[in-house]
Amino acid sequence: MTAGIPFVKMNGIGNEIVVLDLRDRPERVSPEAARAIAARDGSFFDQLMVLYPPRTPGTDAFMRIFNVDGSESNACGNGTRCVGRRLFDGTGKTRLTLETKAGLLGVNDNPDGLVTVDMGEPRFDWKDIPLSEAFHDTRAIELQIGPIDAPILHSPAVVNVGNPHAIFWVDDIAAYDLAAIGPLLENHPMFPERANISLAHVTAADALTLKVWERGAGLTRACGSAACAAAVSAARTGRTGRTVRVSLPGGDLVIEWTQNNRILMTGATELEHTGILPDEIFGLKQ
Repeated sequence: MTAGIPFVKMNGIGNEIVVLDLRDRPERVSPEAARAIAARDGSFFDQLMVLYPPRTPGTDAFMRIFNVDGSESNACGNGTRCVGRRLFDGTGKTRLTLETKAGLLGVNDNPDGLVTVDMGEPRFDWKDIPLSEAFHDTRAIELQIGPIDAPILHSPAVVNVGNPHAIFWVDDIAAYDLAAIGPLLENHPMFPERANISLAHVTAADALTLKVWERGAGLTRACGSAACAAAVSAARTGRTGRTVRVSLPGGDLVIEWTQNNRILMTGATELEHTGILPDEIFGLKQ
């Protein structure tokens, strides 16, 4: 083995991703190691995608996903597309199955170079999101921030697409300081596992713009699972059709909520650089 562990720095429409392939190595990543990797020049990430040997026959890898604060996520669509692009280029395959704590994800290489990820089925029941209070209809829950008679934001749609999301419908996403209100909403008592917070503006029956405060990562240029959550919620509330182009600060994603209740996310990826992580990082423990 070479000294140090190779990594690949990529991005999915601006979402900073580090891919670490440990399928043939004994090292494991702790939350402390994830934070140390994020703190190094050249390996900063919004999400760290760590590949381990397959656990389920017929899959290509088991994948753990770390946020910049060392917490784990069960879903990262942009990161999964980056992993897919890396493995497609390395193996010549055009179809992969990756396993996460949230289940199996199918990944396809498209002829135009874009990557499509099957993000699975959305979950709408309040217990599955999860929420701390029971709501029969999660298309719009009773939650607001600001004065009761003039709230800044209110009545979000909520959904779980591998992780919990709250989507607030607004007329102008630039009119809100999401960096200020995002942490308050992420950690609101309504969300026992915290939540990703999105501001969404519907621009057409097949298009919306989105700005995201990502759980464990903060304000981000792109969040694939948030794009999926917003697209499904927009269709579910009659704001759009079932296929939409979601525009984020880092670029666009096409999200399709299929008739058989699967969420397909398609978008571009970019390789930034490769590097080596020092061995001592992987000795960090909780």
